[in-house]
Amino acid sequence: MPIRLDVVAVDRTVYSDDVDMVIAPGIEGEMGILPRHAPLMTALNFGILVVKKTGEPDEQIAIGGGFMEVRPDRVTVLADSADRAEEVDIAQADEARRKAAASLEQGLDTVDEERALAALKRAKLQLKLAERQGGRSRRPSPSAG
Repeated sequence: MPIRLDVVAVDRTVYSDDVDMVIAPGIEGEMGILPRHAPLMTALNFGILVVKKTGEPDEQIAIGGGFMEVRPDRVTVLADSADRAEEVDIAQADEARRKAAASLEQGLDTVDEERALAALKRAKLQLKLAERQGGRSRRPSPSAG
């Protein structure tokens, strides 16, 4: 009996399917969720959400914080940001990482510093996800710019 997983970012549904297990980056460490799990509501940290389905390779989604609601038959992730491995543009993520690091070096007010830190964490996470996938993430097309 699978469990339904819905991963929703601010701007879109990133993933929606029946799965066998979800491993989520909880604020106190990774959490494994199986079907018929006890109800739970928790905050999520920046990290990799792993989706397991029998007979298929694990799918990995970079999560930029948010919340997760678990019910016995359903897991709903409301993520501040979420990127599937095949969506990551390595060059763009690396550029975002460089820009965020440069912004932090300049000394910013509190709000801008928090935004730059979040951008830096997201870019590093995207690059980690791309590395885990063997560099198979999307490369920019020649017309992209």
